[in-house]
Amino acid sequence: MIIYKNPHIKIIVLILFIFMLSNCKIVFYGIEQGIGQLKLVNNSVPIEKIMEDSLYADSVKNRLRFVAEVKQYAIDSLGLKKSKNYTTFYDQHGEPIVWIVFAAPKYKMEAYNWKYPVVGKLPYKGYFKKEKAENEASKMREKGFDVRVSTVSAWSTLGYFRDPILSNVLFRSKGELAELIIHELTHATLYVKGEAQFNENLATFIGVNGAKKFLISKYGKNSEEYFEYTGKLEDEEKLASYFLDATKKLDNLYNTFEGITDVQKDSLKNEKINEIIISLQDISFFDKEIPSRFLAKKDLINNAFFAIYITYYMDLYQFEEQYKNEFNSNIKEYMLFITEKYKSV
Repeated sequence: MIIYKNPHIKIIVLILFIFMLSNCKIVFYGIEQGIGQLKLVNNSVPIEKIMEDSLYADSVKNRLRFVAEVKQYAIDSLGLKKSKNYTTFYDQHGEPIVWIVFAAPKYKMEAYNWKYPVVGKLPYKGYFKKEKAENEASKMREKGFDVRVSTVSAWSTLGYFRDPILSNVLFRSKGELAELIIHELTHATLYVKGEAQFNENLATFIGVNGAKKFLISKYGKNSEEYFEYTGKLEDEEKLASYFLDATKKLDNLYNTFEGITDVQKDSLKNEKINEIIISLQDISFFDKEIPSRFLAKKDLINNAFFAIYITYYMDLYQFEEQYKNEFNSNIKEYMLFITEKYKSV
């Protein structure tokens, strides 16, 4: 049959075999994810064909050229692994295609981890169907966890598949797009089994600093592109610092919860979270709308939301110190050191 001629089917068969050996409970999850990823790969178009197709707008083609520039810079100047990622394009037609579930205990500030073969523990679980993600979220709520469901704009298959560039990310600012590409290419270069916080913090760190270096090399430090991106970064850094500090305040509160009812716990918890979100108005942001956006959704903010900041930002300062003090802010040398020190899956 034709399907067996597809080289990716071998990968899926291997992954499913590993699933069956490791934990039969996630066999069906593995099948669903394999099918979803395979559909994505099979419906992606090689970028060279898009460049030859008059039906695609010049704006799309220019952004795809930009992605190729970022990727080549990441390989040549940042020391990231050469791959076939981002040589194909997938048109989402404006619709999300992946939903991610995050969870955390109701009265403890830490991420819940799902267990997987090959990559180990991860503080999230992804689905290609929204209803599947919502079902998982409902199950976790029934178990007593705080839950958050979000869509994602990109992910890495760590070299198992040829990751396409997704249409919904193309018209982000150039700095944000460069950061996203470099972030995911970092995962494809190094991913340590069972160390999601390390992996995400590293990819965030390399993504941000790599994007800044790319923008300076292409447009200059006084360019509008660099100014816009660094303004956004200042906001992200302020939010990350603020919310990481908030996780400590919440943990301190939860440590006082012995001997009181869950109703009392929830009341104190919600009061503290409301106070944290309202106090965002006291911070000066480059984007003045940030406090109002968080205020509008404050009832949806819970421990799962704060745990995401731990996963992606908690250890950034450690990378920053080593990068500056031992490697003179040279990403290529730093990545060589990191990839030699840690074993990738």
